[in-house]
Amino acid sequence: MGSIQERNILVEKVCQIYDKISKLETLKPSKDVDTLFSQLVFTCIPPSSVNILTLPKDIQEIRSKLIRLCGEAEGHLEAHFSTLLATFQNPLHHLDVFPYYSNYLKLSRLEYDILSEHCSAQSWPPKRVAFVGSGPLPLTSIVLASYHLKETTFHNYDIDSLANAMASCLVAPDPDLSRRMIFHTTDIMDVTDELKKYDVIFLAALVGMDIDEKLKVVQHLAAYMTPGSILMLRSAHGARAFLYPVVDPQDLRGFEVLSVFHPDDDVINSVVISRKSPMNSNIAHKHHHQQLGVNESIIPSSCKYCEFQMFNPLNHMIEELAVDE
Repeated sequence: MGSIQERNILVEKVCQIYDKISKLETLKPSKDVDTLFSQLVFTCIPPSSVNILTLPKDIQEIRSKLIRLCGEAEGHLEAHFSTLLATFQNPLHHLDVFPYYSNYLKLSRLEYDILSEHCSAQSWPPKRVAFVGSGPLPLTSIVLASYHLKETTFHNYDIDSLANAMASCLVAPDPDLSRRMIFHTTDIMDVTDELKKYDVIFLAALVGMDIDEKLKVVQHLAAYMTPGSILMLRSAHGARAFLYPVVDPQDLRGFEVLSVFHPDDDVINSVVISRKSPMNSNIAHKHHHQQLGVNESIIPSSCKYCEFQMFNPLNHMIEELAVDE
């Protein structure tokens, strides 16, 4: 009974915050916007047993709208700070002005540890990485390229040309990153054979605001990624699913899910690492071109997607999170 009561209190509070956010004239950074979204994050971030899928339909609809509002607000926030950073002679020396920079340091370290755990010695470190949905402030790519994968080339994909122009300005003064970070203005659904060139592809949490949209992207990646390459996805767990879409490992047909990690600290996103299945690549192409619905099988997966390895990267992070200023 206690857990039900706690769930009801949580849902009621989230709905109250949603109601206030939905009435804002703009979601660009301001005192009101910052206050409401901070309240939302603080409400959703504590560990919770709430199962989003069991909530009533009207709450599900509010959640879907809230995720889109979060995505819009996040876009405005990144654009605001990307513009601010561009005023510095070397923007990359001032990334800590972004209020959630420390979260990106932790998340990037987490993803690096998970990635290194599951890549073979022959494929490590990856030579070419793609980040889909990089935005105007591509912090994941910047942090990984600066501190963890120092020889890797990062290809950043975003559909918004202005976002890419802003992101390019941030790395342009840096002789190393300007050489290793490439920006592509295109819809990832229009990228085909080029996807075969990447050892690892990261899919941003807000690429595909709902599960159907996200699975269309995953289906497209399954059709064109090289067998054995890695797909890194961001998901959400518990009440954090009010902030970001949830990726069910069972939906990743065509991929072998290697591990799922749910942080319990201020890193909001869960991390799902999967490997492109080596089997039936031709079937993936055939089904993709026939434009099957996202709930249909892309590839009969030969993997055991439920075989999650008990790997806790946070055990490795404490001593290594310090970043040279």
